[in-house]
Amino acid sequence: MSRNTKIVLVSLLAVVVLALFPLFALRGAEFGGTDDAGSAKVEEVTGREYEPWFTPVLEQIIGGELPGEVESLFFCIQTGLGVGVLAYGFGYLTARKKYGGMQESASEPEETP
Repeated sequence: MSRNTKIVLVSLLAVVVLALFPLFALRGAEFGGTDDAGSAKVEEVTGREYEPWFTPVLEQIIGGELPGEVESLFFCIQTGLGVGVLAYGFGYLTARKKYGGMQESASEPEETP
């Protein structure tokens, strides 16, 4: 196994441990989210109880509400994937700009006198 493969595997393991650690370390903790704060503000402004437009698909599948920690985990995973895609895109564009001139000069045949 190459050194780079080991680094990638150890990094992935570290990410998984860091993502799952709060689920076990903070049992019973309550995490408030913007959805709850938004619902409370709508009730305060309109004077009526806020009624959601639809039920999230995952909550329909499991037949109940997701714990706040799991929702936060999904949000963090989504954020990490988005950042990864953006970083890859920026890296690709930077490398293309940096090494693009080298390919053009390498593909031109050299003239011999």
